[in-house]
Amino acid sequence: MRRGLVQAVRQQVARVAAVPPPGRSITTLLPSSEVVPRGSGGGFLSLCRRFASSSGPSNICLIKSKEDFDGALTRVRDESSPAVLYFTAAWCGPCRLISPVIEELNQKYPHVTTYKVDIDQEGIQGKLMELGINSVPTLHFFQDGKKVEEIVGADVHGLRSVMEEHYSST
Repeated sequence: MRRGLVQAVRQQVARVAAVPPPGRSITTLLPSSEVVPRGSGGGFLSLCRRFASSSGPSNICLIKSKEDFDGALTRVRDESSPAVLYFTAAWCGPCRLISPVIEELNQKYPHVTTYKVDIDQEGIQGKLMELGINSVPTLHFFQDGKKVEEIVGADVHGLRSVMEEHYSST
């Protein structure tokens, strides 16, 4: 009886957490029409997801490796394009709460690229410490190659406000 209860609880937790099953990544769960390569000449980003809406497409780029992360940091700092670095984790409840808001705002501001970074990836811990990422969700907002704002926590009002302030006139 206990074994059945444990299995039922695990199944429920898996549904709530929305974590891909073992051996599958989020990329295998996306329809191929939503996976769009980024960068030029075999670019550094492994994947961007396009969201379609009545207001047009927007980009959220999933950072899947240390190389992707390094490339995204270089791109954000060297280019004048507006960008958001969104630090998250699969196990983070507040991250799941704020994720739909980030998707909505990316539709509203399609000229802003959001780089979604899972902090549990191998090889990026040193860079996370360098950037001062101590909790998730954390969002870094960039404009003209400079970090202009940071939000720590699932502050939906703050997120909307920062996006409006920095990216509405771009």
